[in-house]
Amino acid sequence: PLVTTPTPTTAGTAPVAAAAVCTLTKEMTEGPYYLDGQYVRSDISEDKTGFPLQLTLTVVDDDTCAPLANALVEIWHSDALGEYSGFVGNNGHDEPDNGTFLRGGVLTGSDGVARITSVYPGWYRGRCVHIHLKVHVDVTLTPDGSFTGGQELHTGQLFFDETVTARVGALSPYSANTVPRTTLAQDSIYDDGGAASGLLTLTALGTSPSAGYAGTLTVGVETS
Repeated sequence: PLVTTPTPTTAGTAPVAAAAVCTLTKEMTEGPYYLDGQYVRSDISEDKTGFPLQLTLTVVDDDTCAPLANALVEIWHSDALGEYSGFVGNNGHDEPDNGTFLRGGVLTGSDGVARITSVYPGWYRGRCVHIHLKVHVDVTLTPDGSFTGGQELHTGQLFFDETVTARVGALSPYSANTVPRTTLAQDSIYDDGGAASGLLTLTALGTSPSAGYAGTLTVGVETS
């Protein structure tokens, strides 16, 4: 008679294997250019020139890997010439103005995903190309299109592959930025930790850098 050997079950190990793909994303400094009360919107580019950047950020509980729905994912970053809205002029240290470009955020869906359209950031003295990130929960949306309240679960930064940034930086409008560019390896904040430290996975949207990039990252946060 044919003897069949039962296949060992993996049920006992599956949760462990699943948990291994969820990593707590490192906390990093908020920096000096955060402003409260930014707009909830999926496109933050306004009239800023630059190469398109389509961000897909998936927020998960770092313990269970469960997607975090209705979390507000907020980003802010500099334009091609290294300036932040709200702080234009005088090397970024003027009193805040009322500019809002390249700032804002969206709520995650039931899949934990936030999709934000912007432009590839520029750079300013002493920092590599980066985007600032916050994850909030339990926010209240306001009539003016902004948000208030809630709790911050994560403050971090998003980083870009050095090879891609070098290609982007060689072309207009980025090439008009005369500030010496700090590379990813030279940066004082990025610790070479890869995705766990906010390094995006970038995919070209066309044959030229000017066609833009899609950037993806899974952001693991502590929910309790």
